[in-house]
Amino acid sequence: MTDDAPELRASDADRERVAEVLRDALAEGRLDMTEFEERLDATYKARTYGELAPITRDLPVGTVAAAPRVSMTKEPERDGGWAGRITGAEGSSTWAVAVMSGFQRKGRWTVPRRFNCFAFWGGGEIDLREADFSAGEVVINCVAIMGGAQVIVPPGVEVVVRGIGIMGGFDHSEEGVPGDPGAPRVVVTGFAFWGGVGVERKVTRAERQRLREERRQEKLERREARERDRLEGGSGRRELDGSRREGHGWGDLHGGARERERERERERRRDT
Repeated sequence: MTDDAPELRASDADRERVAEVLRDALAEGRLDMTEFEERLDATYKARTYGELAPITRDLPVGTVAAAPRVSMTKEPERDGGWAGRITGAEGSSTWAVAVMSGFQRKGRWTVPRRFNCFAFWGGGEIDLREADFSAGEVVINCVAIMGGAQVIVPPGVEVVVRGIGIMGGFDHSEEGVPGDPGAPRVVVTGFAFWGGVGVERKVTRAERQRLREERRQEKLERREARERDRLEGGSGRRELDGSRREGHGWGDLHGGARERERERERERRRDT
């Protein structure tokens, strides 16, 4: 239970479960809008299970915030392929609301077949870069009224935009980019009035760091290669200069011998 391990760090998925409880309570009339916004803000600021527990304790399903049993064995890492990320499981979060506030869906979460979000005088971010997918095609339905939403997809994902904008718009810049074999397809649809829905393709922070490290290593290798060439070129010039100096010395030696031989020949001629 949460009370048994209040110091354990909460994950994004844990915060999303609490947020779902709050949304259900708002829809059922158990919370008014002010209470909902206050508790939702506290949910996304929570860092431990102990901070999450009081948020839903007075609601019928408050036990949803209970801390899961912690496994002491490390989970296997993903193999990096798309097949392992299209799981067929239910989405860990199916909707989000931002009314004069904001929301985020990011990190390790499961995107449902259809995800609905609503932003009014607020904004939200739906980050799919580290997410799993319920199906090979998922729909992100965004309604933005005097607000906005940003959808972030990883490289390799096919994007289709079908939203309608009135005095607002949907970003089509990522359409037409072919997807990787086996990659999911993300359909962004909805309605924007005096607002907008953006779509952006970005690599994860870890991948960006890996690429940065690869570029740094390549620069280092090129610098080392140039230094080797410079040193080898300098050594070759020194050897060439040395051989030239040696050539001049032998030439001087042979020239002196020939001059002495001519002098002796002239002396013999004078004697005779």
